[in-house]
Amino acid sequence: MSISFALTSGLAISRYDSMEQAFLQFLANQKQTLPTDGLGIGDDAAVLAWPADSKLVVCTDLISDETDFHLAEVTPQQIGRKALAINLSDIAAMACQPVGALLTLLLPGGEASLELAQGIYQGAAKLGEQFNCPIIGGDTNSWPGKVAVSITVLGRCPFAKPLLRQGAQPGDAIFVTGSLGGSILGHHLDFIPRVDEALALTQTCGLTAGMDISDGISIDLPRLCKQSSVGAEIDVRQLPLTAAAQQLSQKSGKPVWWHGLNDGEDFELLFTVPAADADQLLAQWTNATPITRIGTIRPERELTMLGDDGTRQPLLPEGFSH
Repeated sequence: MSISFALTSGLAISRYDSMEQAFLQFLANQKQTLPTDGLGIGDDAAVLAWPADSKLVVCTDLISDETDFHLAEVTPQQIGRKALAINLSDIAAMACQPVGALLTLLLPGGEASLELAQGIYQGAAKLGEQFNCPIIGGDTNSWPGKVAVSITVLGRCPFAKPLLRQGAQPGDAIFVTGSLGGSILGHHLDFIPRVDEALALTQTCGLTAGMDISDGISIDLPRLCKQSSVGAEIDVRQLPLTAAAQQLSQKSGKPVWWHGLNDGEDFELLFTVPAADADQLLAQWTNATPITRIGTIRPERELTMLGDDGTRQPLLPEGFSH
């Protein structure tokens, strides 16, 4: 019989499944940067020490071939990196610190599955090292369909409470990190989760609400506003735009700001700051990642934008749908 194995569960495998045995051996040879009081791959479960006064933050996301990437166009390492990066972006959105990750693989059968599994693990583990988030366990299985990767990240909240989507107040300034648009040209595979920036922002000023931009501002900002029971207005002339957005604009014929609002998968931070603190934040911000004020929270529960000619118009939800 064939038995799938859990990376944290004694690594039970089928005696007939050479791929699983080879992947098991591969995992056994990987180095992990775990705290001395922690336990990762190799036992029935992973073990992490947890301070009694620290909140546990958990997020999970799944990506799959032909929805989030095209297997024929990317490396296994890029798949693994993206799978972890989108979860780290969710941890960053709540101004928390990642601690460890569980990696689950659903792989197409065949001889190439071992190399695919190894590469996905390597891509995730390399990014995990950068953010002190080791792969501490997971699971794997094969099926006749396409590759799918699910990662669950555990994080700690170093502050009194995590940053939430609720809390924005009328008059608050709306900010974003980095630049926006054109992610399909490659950024969705190599973006840097804004974990460090989120922690620095929280220490610099009193953020009122925040989230990451996964589907585009035109879809994500309404989500924040709904949780905060407010409206918002943004100025498209203030959007920080990528060269890739410019490139797509030339092909699509749509304004470059349209791509900044709607392309999705930017994985930048979208956050609000009390109006009285906005100028001080801009003056004090020395991080290499720029921040830009793009709008204002409004008491009326409607979403509007100032177009490139300064006219007010509805902010339409035209962002990216997974």
